[in-house]
Amino acid sequence: MDEIAIIAFSRNIEIAEKIKDITGGDIIIYSKDAFKTAFEKYGSIIAIMAAGIAVRNITSLVCDKWKDPAVVVVDSCLTFAIPILGGHHGGNSLAKKLASAGLIPVITTATEVNGKNSVEGIADTLGCRIINQDSTKKVNMALLETEVEVLSIKGPKIVVVEDDVSVLKRNNNENDPETMKNKLVVGIGANKGVDTSEVIEAINSGLSEMNAKIGDVKYFASAKIKENERGIIEAADSFGKELIFVPHKVINSITPPTPSKANSLGLTGVCEPAALALSDEKELLLTKRKYGNVTIAIAR
Repeated sequence: MDEIAIIAFSRNIEIAEKIKDITGGDIIIYSKDAFKTAFEKYGSIIAIMAAGIAVRNITSLVCDKWKDPAVVVVDSCLTFAIPILGGHHGGNSLAKKLASAGLIPVITTATEVNGKNSVEGIADTLGCRIINQDSTKKVNMALLETEVEVLSIKGPKIVVVEDDVSVLKRNNNENDPETMKNKLVVGIGANKGVDTSEVIEAINSGLSEMNAKIGDVKYFASAKIKENERGIIEAADSFGKELIFVPHKVINSITPPTPSKANSLGLTGVCEPAALALSDEKELLLTKRKYGNVTIAIAR
């Protein structure tokens, strides 16, 4: 069940439509049975209402974190997106996706707030499913304290594990390039009036540095201050990938690792925070690189 239910009061139907434009899904007008219906039929729920209302509605429905839908609460001013259930099971990713509309994702899962990956996140990145789901509690706790090695074992083999070892099985053949497609966000910064060909060359150079291909790219991203920069727009069009201009309040909610001249414009940066804002894992794989009049950063 990957479908999304957007539950909203009738007075907030226009807000629900805006959310639907970003995430897709079905709009359900709030009623006493709305959450029960959504729990039965949908994989994720966006609730446009106060968190307390959503919590009271789902309390009697919550059963199993591996089966329950993720629930993300969005306020009616479209300021925050807060996963209150299933953060590691789609909630965090959905909240981060809403960042493209200017909402600030409020992530509370321990691994993410400490800048660590989770077993669920690693499995998603590798295109795997978790076989022994009960192991994730212990392994995620370990990930908070130390680096946990990820081993790839090719068979035929028989593997015996303890309960603090998570076993992942690939959904696709490990050599299938589809498992890495649409994982990367390429952040782009550029001087005013930059030529399209220079942006294209910079994008190719950045991807080449990390042995990635254009097929691995999910989005191109830049700051809203660059929304009229034809060189960036035309370069993205040439690759056939979506280009998203990230609102400045989202840019400034992120502290990038590399100093930026954009500070003089009141921004923490351009390419690095833009890439991180739209990435699922909030992991910067390629820090800012300058190629002539263009800067590139790549996140996953």
